[in-house]
Amino acid sequence: MNKASLVEKVHEMLGGTKTQAEQVVDGIFDTITKALKKGDEVSISGFGIFSAKLRAARTARNPRTGETVKVAAQKVPKFRAAKALKDAVK
Repeated sequence: MNKASLVEKVHEMLGGTKTQAEQVVDGIFDTITKALKKGDEVSISGFGIFSAKLRAARTARNPRTGETVKVAAQKVPKFRAAKALKDAVK
């Protein structure tokens, strides 16, 4: 499933226009993204928890040349699935 099929499902459920359904989907994604940027957690009951994790700086190796490269610390998104979602997928 991709964004277009998700928009289609929202359109089927809510009616209205596809543009409105796309705005709803975009609004949800934007809200989650903005919350993670601020460092907040987004918890959706029965689905899971979105959070931002700080990945420490590290030294990596360029596989092509073999030289070591310093990778800066950065925030990365993280998702933990809720038990209800895990059970539904089984």
